[in-house]
Amino acid sequence: MADAGERLKVLVVDDHDLFRSGVKAELPDDMLVVGEASDTEAAVELILERRPDVVLLDVHLPGGGGAQVVAQVKRRAPEVVFLALSASDAPQDVVSVVRAGARGYVTKSIHPQELADIIRRVASGDVVFSPRLAGFVLDAFAGDVEVGDPELDSLTDREREVLRHIARGYTYKEVAEALYISVKTVETHVSSVLRKLQLSNRSELTRWAVERRLI
Repeated sequence: MADAGERLKVLVVDDHDLFRSGVKAELPDDMLVVGEASDTEAAVELILERRPDVVLLDVHLPGGGGAQVVAQVKRRAPEVVFLALSASDAPQDVVSVVRAGARGYVTKSIHPQELADIIRRVASGDVVFSPRLAGFVLDAFAGDVEVGDPELDSLTDREREVLRHIARGYTYKEVAEALYISVKTVETHVSSVLRKLQLSNRSELTRWAVERRLI
């Protein structure tokens, strides 16, 4: 992520010229668009050349698709962060780009201010999904958790539920609403999870969950 005081470097990949122009116009002053591409091959080449902090990526592109862009770039520049921004909310699209390495997925109906906030969050290490889409990812990866992980085994079922929601980018209030518990109870569970896993903050928790493919 860019240092404090520097503008966050963003690269926009979408095959619709008008949409790319709209995104650039709506991004706040603390973000700098360092490039744009409209197809898979051009996107990979430009990302590797410009090394942006965050790539806003459509999942459907000429010459392949968003998942291919992520996979190809990650092999050579693993530090680049991808946020899928697509009109599609199909489960297969969400899961494919996340499996490739994207750190978030939101639909194009998102409000510009909310998009800017999410760009900052994924740049800082969070994993963020539109709430409805997060369920697809959770279901897809539910069977991928390694058996016999002592740290994971130390958590209660409820703590695991809270962990997954927090790592997916939910606020405490949203977790409380999703699990029908109070915000105070969510805070208690998060504190317990951080203590048991010997983690310091939400970003570390998210990375821990990603490494174990809980997201």
